Amino acid sequence: MSRDIPERDEGMDSKDKKDRSHLPMPSAQRTGPITYDAKDPDTKNPPIEQLRPPRGAPNVLIVLIDDAGFGASSAFGGPCQTPNAERLAAGGLKFNRFHTTALCSPTRQALLTGRNHHSAGMGCITELATGAPGYTSVLPNTMSPLARTLKLNGYSAAQFGKCHEVPVWETSPVGPFDAWPTGGGGFEYFYGFIGGEANQWYPTLYEGTTPVEPKTTPEKGYHLMEDMTDKAMNWIGQQRALASDKPFFVYFAPGATHAPHHVPKEWADKYKGKFDAGWDKLRQETFARQKALGVIPADCQLTARHKEIPAWDEMPEALKPVLRRQMEVYAGFMEYTDHHVGRLLDSLKKLNILDDTLVYYIIGDNGASAEGTLNGTFNEMLNFNGMAALETPEFLTAHIDQFGGPESYNHFAVGWAHAMDTPYQWTKQVASHWGGTRNGTIVHWPKGIQAKGEIRSQFHHVIDVAPTILEAAGLPEPISVNGVQQKPIEGVSMLYAFNGANAADRHETQYFEMFGNRGIYHKGWTAVTRHKTPWLLFGEKVPAFDDDIWELYDTTKDWSQANDLSKQMPEKLHELQRLWLMEAVRYNVLPLDDDLAKKMNPDLAGRPVLIRGTSQVLFGGMGRLSENCVLNIKNKSHSVTAEIDVPESGAEGVIIAQGANIGGWSLYAKGGKLKYCYNLGGIQHFFVEAESPLPAGEHQVRMEFAYAGGGLGKGGKVTLYTDGKKVGEGDVAMTLAMVFSADDGCDVGEDSGAPVSPDYGPQGNAFNGRVRGVQLAIADAAEHLDHLVSPEEAIRIALARQ
Repeated sequence: MSRDIPERDEGMDSKDKKDRSHLPMPSAQRTGPITYDAKDPDTKNPPIEQLRPPRGAPNVLIVLIDDAGFGASSAFGGPCQTPNAERLAAGGLKFNRFHTTALCSPTRQALLTGRNHHSAGMGCITELATGAPGYTSVLPNTMSPLARTLKLNGYSAAQFGKCHEVPVWETSPVGPFDAWPTGGGGFEYFYGFIGGEANQWYPTLYEGTTPVEPKTTPEKGYHLMEDMTDKAMNWIGQQRALASDKPFFVYFAPGATHAPHHVPKEWADKYKGKFDAGWDKLRQETFARQKALGVIPADCQLTARHKEIPAWDEMPEALKPVLRRQMEVYAGFMEYTDHHVGRLLDSLKKLNILDDTLVYYIIGDNGASAEGTLNGTFNEMLNFNGMAALETPEFLTAHIDQFGGPESYNHFAVGWAHAMDTPYQWTKQVASHWGGTRNGTIVHWPKGIQAKGEIRSQFHHVIDVAPTILEAAGLPEPISVNGVQQKPIEGVSMLYAFNGANAADRHETQYFEMFGNRGIYHKGWTAVTRHKTPWLLFGEKVPAFDDDIWELYDTTKDWSQANDLSKQMPEKLHELQRLWLMEAVRYNVLPLDDDLAKKMNPDLAGRPVLIRGTSQVLFGGMGRLSENCVLNIKNKSHSVTAEIDVPESGAEGVIIAQGANIGGWSLYAKGGKLKYCYNLGGIQHFFVEAESPLPAGEHQVRMEFAYAGGGLGKGGKVTLYTDGKKVGEGDVAMTLAMVFSADDGCDVGEDSGAPVSPDYGPQGNAFNGRVRGVQLAIADAAEHLDHLVSPEEAIRIALARQ
């Protein structure tokens, strides 16, 4: 690799003779004479040498924003004010042809390994993993993560925020933790969440692999963005205080600005009235600002809005106030996120290390998300359950003041996502077009970059970040790690472009694929085909792959992919289609798989499951169990049976709960009585309460749910029992068919995070007695004629059926 950076007095250590190609480096062998007495004049032992990278290796900070399009941030002409991104760019570079994979998990795995996402087994999100090599969600041990490579060369390493690369069957408290940041990920410290998104007000957090609770509540000012920034600042301060001669690698990956769009109200209110003209007008305004900033060329064309995306004028007038508020909330969320990134940058400046920190500020791990439906949503989980129709304009209007707050789990409408991807076509998930894959990126490193406030237009991809960091640190790509030979990094270092404004592109070919949406870039040309519509999660009738319509663009003259040349140049199109197929074979893209419903079923997908059989026993104190770690009781009859000790003061608190205020169920005691709540997507609550209080002492309480059948998401009858005696019954009209919550899990003895039932709050809801154990059961295991379960029998059955 070339090193196009200026000479520095404290530059790379040319005397570093260590063989860093095989990690960990072998321990030094003893040399020289061996004496009997340490007082012997011939006794010479070298001082203990601490592991450090070559002298002059910079600190590294990667900031990866979530679900933000090229046209969102003000640094790239968008309407969301990001003054800290702008000031960072003023002292560094903007890369305006930087690309991602069109989806979160794949982009993150590619970023942290330097390999294409299918090569690294992450062709999709972890929840849809299959047995195909490119889609397992399991990182091959032949691809050491960047953090591990840096740590084994003497860096300190910490991750904050989102980790969505853990296979779903490995997210439970029993691990294995090989794919967790502080397990096999190579980081020494982690503070954040495991999964695709987080409730910013009530996040499910881990420190390392240990679950932790926020120390305060949203009513007292808690927000995850501020919390994780404080943690990152504290970690860096400690690292500098204790090991100032050791550089650090910090990966700062907020859940922002992914849905839910959660932000303090005053930040959203800063944008009141700014989006009244709608998304079509916003695209035009953003487009003009982008040209003025020079982040797109003067001859760039604004791509046409596709017919699948409604015009602003086509939207119902009664809905427009809600639509405007959605965008105000999102813009406030992005500015609020940038504010806290600014706090982190300020802390580096105060420590006098910002100039020698290589900072990547990547504004989006994919294009803006169109997963919020055509109308937007107050609770995005409803769309994932096929229940978007429940959110009528009247419902949305009634909740307009709660958008962005703790009661919401909101997402904006497709039209806003399209506007956030200006000037390009399409959005997140659509890997064929730049709207899904082009993300504005800022690089800042005053001690390594001579230019300030300049734009770089070389073509690059997220797989190029890892080799750039290694080259900047003077570190070789490892040949072997932990005795395993490594596959070569597939990215190309960007270092040549740092001080080479007019340097020729070195990343000349790049394939793209997500959900069957495919594209190929080669020396300025792109051939692309959109296969699926991003907001139609299930039930879309898609063509056969061979029937997809391909488009051809000459992006040396057509920056935004506005003029399709496929009809005029069929031979060029065929050449690129053939190249895409060769790259697809090379990088494990095949076989293409667009059957999301099949992928949701682990048995059909070939994905391991943690829980098998028809029953599961949980014990008091177990919690934070994701839905992949709990017996699936959806769309079927089931029972929940608990052995509890009731105190003399009377029963109060949660026995077991699954989900959150956006959907789930809870079995608890209220006013001494056994009670059950089914939360239907936060829209409606169904309660069943016992007729009389629970007596003090040891009891078995049970909830039986008789599913009505007739399809998915149907209702059923709930019956409550105490020691086998019926004490209450009631009906649940509808249920959630697919998912309760993306973040909150199942807890025994309390309800952590956002509360399922409005009968209790987010804190202080633990059961005031003792929960000895809980059995979840389906099918024959849920049927007991006397409505009693022997605890010994429950455990025996559970173990026998695993």
